[in-house]
Order: sequence, then C-alpha cells, then structure tokens
Amino acid sequence: MALKPGDKFPDNVVFQYIPYLEESSDITACGIPINYNASKEWADKKVVLFSVPGAFTPTCSVEHVPGYIKNLPKLKEKGVDVVAVLASNDPFVMSAWGKANKVKGNDILFLSDPDARFSDSIGWASGGRTGRYAIVVDHGKVTYAQIETERGVVKVSGADAVLAHL
Repeated sequence: MALKPGDKFPDNVVFQYIPYLEESSDITACGIPINYNASKEWADKKVVLFSVPGAFTPTCSVEHVPGYIKNLPKLKEKGVDVVAVLASNDPFVMSAWGKANKVKGNDILFLSDPDARFSDSIGWASGGRTGRYAIVVDHGKVTYAQIETERGVVKVSGADAVLAHL
C-alpha cells in the first residue's frame, strides 16, 4: 500500500548501509555493512528519503543524486535533519556510489533496500528494484510521498519538487 501524506511512517523499517569513515574514504575501501533502523532513527526527525532504481545508472547519477547534493544547504535551511537515498543495490555499491559523488560524513545517507523489500511493501518497486520516488517524514508522519510515473524522468521525486513541499 503506497504511503500518502498523513500516514504514519511504518514501524520496523530497516535498511542496510556502511557508515562513512574518513579512514575508509577511498572508493575501493569496503567497510562493514550494518543495519539502519529508519523507523527508530527518524522518529523524532524531519527526513527526506528519495529512492532510485539503481546506483551508477544514468538518470540517477546525472540528475537525481546531484540535485540533492546541490540543494543540501536549502534542505537543511528548511529544517531537514536527514537526507537519504535508497536503492536495491547492496550496501557496498551504495557506499561506493556515495564516495564517487564525493559525499562525506552523513550529509546524505546511501542506504540499501535489500531485494527492494521496503519499496515493495509500499507498492513502489518493480522487478526487484526500487522505484524512483521521494518521501518526506516529519517526526514519524509522512508529509509528502510521490513516485515518478515516467521512466528516466525526475520531476516529483527531485530535490526541487521536495523543496517546494517543505
């Protein structure tokens, strides 16, 4: 069932990721994947979660992620505590993608949705991949949730669209 404004963010949403560490900032450094309990971590925060079909893919790498990197200061000005990108790629690929985009620390979390479980649970996955969407969660409540309906297009899930709804 798709999320919509007014819904509570689901309980027990757990992603995987590799925390950024300066000593393992080289793109070839693997790191150790850990679970990230989004439901718990985001319960008292304002969060922008955007999802892409795949790391290192054209639209995702050329338009989607760079839009959020560029607009990160504006998102923070609007009170956003956490910005996270989600894909069904494994945490090693997501970590490398963050490093390839020169994202350091926790500026943007590069999270893995293994087997697109979360995305599938909200009806926004296809063929084992996460869909292209954006969700804003404000202290556990969904205030914005939109999925792209056209392939290779970033309109309702891009940073500009999200900023317009904050």
